[in-house]
Amino acid sequence: MYIIVLVTTKNVREANRIATKLVKDKSIACANVVKGVKSIFWWQKKVNTANEVLLILKAKKSCFKKIVKTVTLLHNYEVPEIIALPIIDGSRDYFKWIEESCSS
Repeated sequence: MYIIVLVTTKNVREANRIATKLVKDKSIACANVVKGVKSIFWWQKKVNTANEVLLILKAKKSCFKKIVKTVTLLHNYEVPEIIALPIIDGSRDYFKWIEESCSS
């Protein structure tokens, strides 16, 4: 099974650091770094807003625990967003590439 993992970070530098480590460790096949995300969220008993960077990570489900461990270690937030969504269908060639790019 393949997954998309979403992680928000406080800036591009942090996003690049996390993404590069995950790719080098073969925990993910690819990361998209999306700038210009505005987040509105409930934190410490009030509504907050933040300009963030979104990481969209492509990986095998079997790598999720490694991804969580690495993101938690490198992330600046007390409670970082690390959520996985299943990929329900896609190109066989793309799935083969993910398989070859990630190690469980």
